This record gives sequence, C-alpha cells and structure tokens, in this order.
Amino acid sequence: MISRVFEFMKKSKSSLQLNNTPFLDLLSSSSSVKPNALHDVFINHRGSDTKRNIATLLYDNLNARNLRPFLDSKNMKPGDKLFDHINRAILTSKVAVTVFSPNYCDSYFCLHELALIMESKKRVIPIFFDIKPSQLDVMIEKVTCSDNEIQRFRWALQEAKDTVGLTFDSCKGNLSEVVTIASDVIVERLVELEAEDEDV
Repeated sequence: MISRVFEFMKKSKSSLQLNNTPFLDLLSSSSSVKPNALHDVFINHRGSDTKRNIATLLYDNLNARNLRPFLDSKNMKPGDKLFDHINRAILTSKVAVTVFSPNYCDSYFCLHELALIMESKKRVIPIFFDIKPSQLDVMIEKVTCSDNEIQRFRWALQEAKDTVGLTFDSCKGNLSEVVTIASDVIVERLVELEAEDEDV
C-alpha cells in the first residue's frame, strides 16, 4: 500500500482488541482475509445528509489517488449482508473518516459504525459537516436501543469529539477544498501507519 501512496505523492498486525466480542468472531469465522481485499479508508457518514456531496466526492478523490476507500453505496451490491459487510470493511480498513452532519446522530447504523471504529482503535479523521462537535449527542430513542448500546454510542461520540477534525460550513465553505484537505490528511495518516508497521 505504501508504494501506491508514494506513487501518487510523486505524481501530484496485530490482532484487534474490541469491547464487543461478536466482532472478533466475525473475523475468525470469515475466510482468511487477503491483503488485496483490505480497504485503506472507511467512510462513515449519514447518507441522507452527505452521500450526494462530500461522501461521494471524498470517495472519488481517494480513488483517483490510487487508494481503496470503502463507501457503502459504491462497494456494496444487492444481496450483501448489511452488518457483515460493513463490519468487515471497518475491521479491514486502516483509517476511518467520520463525516458528522445534522442527522448523523439519528441513525443507529452511523452510531454502530462509529462505535466499532473507535473500539477497533482506528486512526479517525472527523469531518464536522454543518454541525459543531458540541452538538453531537445520541438522538435515537431508547425504544430502539438498549441502555448498553446508548452508553456505547455516547462513549464513541465523546472519543470523536476529543479528536481534532476538519470543519465545513456549506453556507461559507468550498466543498472541493475540504475534500482535498481531507484526502491529504488521509494520505499522511496512511504513510504514518506504514512507517509504524516498518518500525515494529
């Protein structure tokens, strides 16, 4: 992967420890994961807010840089098992981008993905898209989730709030600029991870 990153730049494992054991079972029960099946970046987002703008633009930008991003609408096919496919993509990605938006915290799927990302100790790059970190809180009803899940989601949101991220205001900002900056940061993080792996 590092050679692909460096090629682009010239032109322009240890086992996971999760709080949630079923996800460990997911990896051990699946057939051996081949390196060419790994994703470099997992894009976590609320589709109704961001799929037609930042999420797809970010995916396309990373793809153009010869990276392997995962975006549900681009990588999943009819018949794929939703949770299995997404969980495996998170666990086999090196870096995650979380695009927080006004309706993000209403989604069980978004919060589940975020919690798994944080539990698996991924490098996370938050993008606060038309929302401030202080506005993030679990908005799904207790009827839909157990108290343990809500606590898990709140913990993951707090971890994200405590991580330096990028902010974007659609009334004032330049979308292509934030996508380019985010892509540059992702490349830097991937290079850092490769260097760390070589030092081990």
